[in-house]
Amino acid sequence: MDLSWSHHALSRRRTLAAATGLAAGALLPTGPAFAAAAQYTNPVIWQDFADIDVMRVGDTYYASASTMHYSPGAPVLRSYDLVNWEIAGHAVPALDFGAKYDLNGARGYVRGIWASSLAYRPSNRTFYWLGQIDFARTYLYTATAVEGPWSRLTTISTPYYDAGLLVDTDDTLYVAYGNTTISVAQLSRDGRTQVRTQEVFRTPSSVGTLEGARFYKISGQYYIFLTRPANGQYILKSSNGPFGPYTMRQVLLDLRGPIPGGGVPHQGGLVRTQSGAWYYMAFVDAYPGGRMPALAPVTWTADGWPVVQLVDGAWGTTYPLPAVPTPPRQVTPMTGVDTFDGTSLKPRWEWNHNPDNTRWSVGNGLTLRTATVTHDLYWARNTLTHRIQGPTSTATVQLDHSAMRDGDRAGLALLRDSSAWIGLKRDGGATRVVTVTGLTMDGNWNTTGTGTELASAPVSGGRVWLRANADIRPGAPRPGTFSYSTDGITFTRLGPAFSMGNDWRFFMGYRFALFNHATQALGGAVRVTRFEVSTP
Repeated sequence: MDLSWSHHALSRRRTLAAATGLAAGALLPTGPAFAAAAQYTNPVIWQDFADIDVMRVGDTYYASASTMHYSPGAPVLRSYDLVNWEIAGHAVPALDFGAKYDLNGARGYVRGIWASSLAYRPSNRTFYWLGQIDFARTYLYTATAVEGPWSRLTTISTPYYDAGLLVDTDDTLYVAYGNTTISVAQLSRDGRTQVRTQEVFRTPSSVGTLEGARFYKISGQYYIFLTRPANGQYILKSSNGPFGPYTMRQVLLDLRGPIPGGGVPHQGGLVRTQSGAWYYMAFVDAYPGGRMPALAPVTWTADGWPVVQLVDGAWGTTYPLPAVPTPPRQVTPMTGVDTFDGTSLKPRWEWNHNPDNTRWSVGNGLTLRTATVTHDLYWARNTLTHRIQGPTSTATVQLDHSAMRDGDRAGLALLRDSSAWIGLKRDGGATRVVTVTGLTMDGNWNTTGTGTELASAPVSGGRVWLRANADIRPGAPRPGTFSYSTDGITFTRLGPAFSMGNDWRFFMGYRFALFNHATQALGGAVRVTRFEVSTP
C-alpha cells in the first residue's frame, strides 16, 4: 500500500547474533522535557508475535504475525495507538494445506504460516493476507473485516517466500519476496494470478542473507524493507518503479535491543500515523518466550532513507507515546479470565495443528473429548494453546475431570519442543494428579521422549485446579513450576522446577496448553470451566 495516503530455509537457522555494538541512527533528546512526556515501554507486546506486518487504515492500526503449525493461523492484531494491541481474528481459518496439519500420518511442526503479508485495498475495502506454504505455493485470503470471515481468494503456483504485498496508488497489486535474491511479482487486477515476476536485487556477499520483505510506496519512491536474520535490517529504494533498479542502505546492525538478554530488533515493518510520524515495529528474539514486538520512531533523511531513533545508542526501552487521536475504546486484554462462554473460542486461542471439531465444544466451559489414542502429547489432537505473557505469568485452570476414563491424560502443559505438564492420570478407576517432564523432540521435530512422571498425589471428587508459572525472561533457560489445588484457594507445589530452554530453532516460544488424550480408548472427556492468565 502507498503509505503516503491517509488512510528456507537455511537463513532461518542462522545462529542468533549477540545484541552488542551500536547502529548508526539519530539520538532522541534527553533531559527533563523528554522525561516528562507520556511514554510507552518496549516490548509493546510481551507475547510471541513474530514476522510482523503492520499498517494503518483510517484511525486503526493492524498487524499480522507468524504462527507456524498453530491453527487458526496468521493472527490479525488491532490497535488505535500502536502501543496497546488486541487480537481481532485470524486470516487463515484452518491450515488446510495437507494431512500433516491434521496430525494425520505426519506432523507440521515448524512449517505452516511463516512470514506473510497483510494489506488493505481501499478500492474494494478489502483486507488481503498473502503467504507461501511449504515452499510449494502461495495462498491469498481476503475479508472485508479483520474479524472475518476470511476466505481463500486464490492459490498461486509461485511460492512467494517471506512476501510483502503492496497495493499501489493505481490499485495494482505487487509482491516483493525472496531470500538473498529478491524478486517482485505483479498480480492480475483481481489478485488471482501472477502477471509477471522479475528479479530486482541480489544481496552482496558482504551482507549475507536478506529476507522478510515488506513493500512500500512512499512519496513516489518504492521501498523493499528486508531483514538480515537475526541482527540486521536493510532497505532497498527505487525511483524508477516497482521493478527497480534498487539501491541498498543499512538501517541497523547489531543494535542493542530493549529487552535484557534478548536479541537485536529486526524484521517487522514501517507505519505512518495520522499526523505523519513514522514508526518501525520489529521483533526481538527473546526465548524461551518467543519473539516480542518492539516499537521505535523513525525519521527520514533529506534524500529519502529511514533512520531509527535511538536512545543512548540503542533501541529505546521507552519512547514518547505516539500522537494519535483518542482511541474510541479500550482494546481487549490478551490476558485475564476466560470461562468459555459464547459459541466460539476467543481469538487468543490457537490449536496445536488443526483440531477435530467433532470432539470439542464451548458454551458451558470448554469440553475436550479425547480425540487421539497415543502416549505422545506431540501426536495428540485438540491441544489448545495460549501465549505466555512476559516477563513472568501464571496460568490457572479449573478442570472437571469426572468424565475421564481409564488411560486418559488431561492437564496443563508448558508446550514446546521440550515440554512438561501437570495434570491427571486415570488408571484402574483411580485418579492421580501428576507432574511429567521429558517430552522432547529432535531437530527434525520427531519425538524423542514421551515423558517421565516426577511426582504425584491422589485426588478425589471430580474437580481440580492446576497451575503453571512461567518465567520467560530471555538470556538463559528459565524455570517453569507446577502446583495444584482441590479447593481453588490453597495450592500445593508438585515436582521440581522444569527448565524452559532458550534455544531458538523451534521458532515459536513456549505456550500454555490444555490437553486431553487417551492411551487406551476414546470416549472420555474433561471440562475446563475457568482459565486465567495473570501477571505479578
